[in-house]
Amino acid sequence: MIRMFIGYDRRAGMIYDVFAHSVMRRSSLPVSFTPLNIQYLSQYMKREINPLQSTEFSFSRFLTPFLCNYEGWALFFDNDMLMLDDIARLWALRDDRYAVQVVKHMHTPKEGVKFLGEKQTSYEKKNWSSVMLFNCAKCTALTPDYVSKASGLELHQFKWLAGDHEIGEIPHRWNHLVDYDPQVPVGEVSNLHYTLGGPYYSAYLDCGYAAEWLAERDHLLHMEERKLQA
Repeated sequence: MIRMFIGYDRRAGMIYDVFAHSVMRRSSLPVSFTPLNIQYLSQYMKREINPLQSTEFSFSRFLTPFLCNYEGWALFFDNDMLMLDDIARLWALRDDRYAVQVVKHMHTPKEGVKFLGEKQTSYEKKNWSSVMLFNCAKCTALTPDYVSKASGLELHQFKWLAGDHEIGEIPHRWNHLVDYDPQVPVGEVSNLHYTLGGPYYSAYLDCGYAAEWLAERDHLLHMEERKLQA
């Protein structure tokens, strides 16, 4: 069973639904999905909304190891993504030498704002935490108390680890930054990340790989319609 945690923002539930659907219909292994909805995590995380956080799950993602009782492995993904590959291929890359494995982007955004007018921020290791393969037993520093009190940079720059030697790398294809990374054929990318904004917002209908996301949404809606007619 692949344990998968996905960020959930109450302003955009459809984004979560489409991404989870894209994972489920391509996976060769069973997947358990947990939406990180802050509404249900308030008993664990006590912190004020930070004006720099662009989503409701900016910090709650770091509760993933705790929610797994610090046992086994788990995946975290942002919600603004589209899976084009079998998630089991990523799951197979688990490496016990590391506490966490990520795509190590060299990402320095130039724009000042992104989706929904949210402020764009730039910092070392930006977007590393948008896809994380957690070795939960090695992430015991991520207690609810720590996640509630640590700064955004401490969390997203992995200051809770003994050092960068505990961060393993996964292939770039599992976190392709749409309209930042050079566009490549769909067959050469496993997971699209619409980090600037995707076609679910009217201002981004012409973004890269818009047709792929819209096709996935239409497939989901078609499947839901069939259920209602059954």
